[in-house]
Amino acid sequence: MTYYTGDRRWDAVYSRELKSFQEYGDEGEIWFGEGSMARVVRWLNAQRVPPTSSILDIGTGNGMLLVELAKSGYSNLTGIDYCTQAIELARSICEKEGVPQHVHLEVTDFLETFHPVQQFDICLDKGTYDAVSLDPSGAAEKRRQYIKSLCHALKPHGLFIITSCNWTRDELLIAFGEDFEIADELPTPTFNFGGHSGKSVTALVFKKKKSNL
Repeated sequence: MTYYTGDRRWDAVYSRELKSFQEYGDEGEIWFGEGSMARVVRWLNAQRVPPTSSILDIGTGNGMLLVELAKSGYSNLTGIDYCTQAIELARSICEKEGVPQHVHLEVTDFLETFHPVQQFDICLDKGTYDAVSLDPSGAAEKRRQYIKSLCHALKPHGLFIITSCNWTRDELLIAFGEDFEIADELPTPTFNFGGHSGKSVTALVFKKKKSNL
């Protein structure tokens, strides 16, 4: 995950991770841990999603989710990130893992400069919407623009799989409910405190509504 517009701190983060990978082969942090990637891959496999389905990873960071998808047989993968160093790192990792032929990587801003020639079957988000939501320069407007860009990127009835640590299930349903309908909820770890249970991470599958084709 990398984002948001105007926040250049990720440049420094991925510059360090790129240098670490070049010197030691360290692939860097996996946002939300390896379990978050495994949940997405397992769900796609369980739904028997065709391996040639076009899949977009929004804010791909080091590209490890795309690597895992490629290793699972998916061959039409795209990762975007506004951070040049993140894309350079992702490209290096894909080459190391032997999957560059299945992954297209692009430096672009999802909110402002990403204009795909063709829409995608599936869009993935693992922390990017969270980062957009923290933008001090106008988070509410950035969230609206995010949803607008998402609607443009997805095919009719396309799927959107989001993993978030900042928003609950109900909050995500409100945020995306005008343009998307809930299709599924991926299991995530729960915790108990004071006799109540909760989740530190929420993972939902949305389907683009017919009214927003």
